[in-house]
Amino acid sequence: MTPFGEKLRALRAERGLRQKDMAQAIGVSAAYLSALEHGRRGAPTWTLIQKIIGYFNVIWDDAEELARLAEASHPRVRLDTSGLSPAATELANLLAENIEKLDEAELARITGSIRAALERRE
Repeated sequence: MTPFGEKLRALRAERGLRQKDMAQAIGVSAAYLSALEHGRRGAPTWTLIQKIIGYFNVIWDDAEELARLAEASHPRVRLDTSGLSPAATELANLLAENIEKLDEAELARITGSIRAALERRE
């Protein structure tokens, strides 16, 4: 499941909505919506994100969070490190080869460290 799929499913569950009804309302198939929630489809288009935001009638921070989560929800990540340092290539390969071995707490810690490093650079 992707971060976007997890949030989408949570929003739907909070409101007691069925996939079938939501899919019809936003103009996609129930199968596509299920695949989106389970991370078997890539990030949705900007147009679909806007339809989802409108469907749930979310505003401001919640709408921004949905858009941010969609951007971070590509289930098949491809990373080109050509032109970067050997350390960057090593990090990318180490993560790609071992991510499934990390538990949720370790993933959250690593993600937090990377976000903090990026914030320091701004």
